[in-house]
Amino acid sequence: MRKQSLMCASTTEDSFGSFFHFDDTEHLRKWHGIHRISCKARAILIDMEEGVISQLLRGPIRDVFDSRQLITDVSGSGNNWAVGHKEYGLKYKENINNLLRKEAEKCDFLQCFFILHSMGGGTGSGMGTSVLSNLSEEFPSVQRFVVPVYPSREDDVVISPYNAALATHQLSRFADCVLPVENQALINICNQVSKALPRNAYSTGQTPTNISHLKQESVFTSSLGVLAKHCKEKPFDQMNNIVANLLLNVTSFSRFPGSLNMDLNELVVNLVPYPQLHFLVSSFAPINALASGEILLRGIDNMFTEAFSPYHYLLETNPKSGLYLACALMLRGQGQIYDIRRNLNRLTHGFNFVPWNMDRWKIGLCAIPPIGHPYSLVTLTNNTCFQQNLLRMKSRFLKLYKCKAHLHHFLKVDGMESEDFETSLSCLSTLIEDYQSLDKSTANAALFTQPRLKLFV
Repeated sequence: MRKQSLMCASTTEDSFGSFFHFDDTEHLRKWHGIHRISCKARAILIDMEEGVISQLLRGPIRDVFDSRQLITDVSGSGNNWAVGHKEYGLKYKENINNLLRKEAEKCDFLQCFFILHSMGGGTGSGMGTSVLSNLSEEFPSVQRFVVPVYPSREDDVVISPYNAALATHQLSRFADCVLPVENQALINICNQVSKALPRNAYSTGQTPTNISHLKQESVFTSSLGVLAKHCKEKPFDQMNNIVANLLLNVTSFSRFPGSLNMDLNELVVNLVPYPQLHFLVSSFAPINALASGEILLRGIDNMFTEAFSPYHYLLETNPKSGLYLACALMLRGQGQIYDIRRNLNRLTHGFNFVPWNMDRWKIGLCAIPPIGHPYSLVTLTNNTCFQQNLLRMKSRFLKLYKCKAHLHHFLKVDGMESEDFETSLSCLSTLIEDYQSLDKSTANAALFTQPRLKLFV
């Protein structure tokens, strides 16, 4: 994203107007006699600590966000879901709803909401799901897409298992489609990319001494164009940029033309056969080639192979080990439908689909490629393999809950009850059982194979 301003009014292209609007800056006209229109993101930024948003407002994209659309507090949520959800959620509910209505009124056609938040801390898990609940009340007919970032195995927040479980319960109730991301999977992707980079691309603890190999505006570089250290430190900028590029590709069909375009709401219709099983496993390719000019794209077939590789999923899981309910392929750039047919015939013979889904693949073709590359591919899969992530979450939750450890931090918050923990645990168990029942229902069935690919639009 970069700041753009226009000296005079002009016609807004649909590709730009989907996520930005033009804001008439009255003060420029008043003091300088200039009628300038600046672009602003259709976004609301919320954090109960001032530091992150203050840093953003001092950064290079500060003018992209409307300062009137920011909500901050001072003390933070203390890594506590109850504080974020029960305390701050109630305190700022009316203010948030007013900002949501204000942004919605600027839209000619409100298609959906995207909510991006973490699951391990207090504000992300608590306040994030509070906003989600508000959206379900205020805009019940508008689809709600959520991109939650789950903590890694080595998370430094001891009560993050509680926060993640409590927030997941809210996602199962109020979200229409969830694209979960795990920090550990992002770390693994960054490590894989760093191994593929030339050795002289790094200088320990410093900016690389020879950066000719690196694309400074790529998935793997930070927004400032500086690589993280080639060590065991967690490369937060690179991790964030991978998720950002995933979302850029997912939303590209709402911004650009294509021969087989895909409406965002079609994802829910085609990929979510059961209302609570709306967690989609995502992958993105190419990734290695975006980090270095020396790692060349080896062809569209290799990109498909990478996209279905376990190392490219944004969750620590492997859909090939589970049961496919449905899958979407979102191809951008110089790809054609016959490329998709050829690669699906080549790669998906061992895929286990539910027998009742005759139209297994949702295909999207966008004519506009990513900047600097001829094509890219995103896969979104509704697969029972997500139960493995839920089982790990439940296991971490029970290690604390069986000992009643740290519960008092939550229960001292007004409105928080011990039943909230039981309900969240029951929700995790129900989701796991639903996935397992689907696996069992097709365990003895013969693999269903189609003679040719069928597309539905």
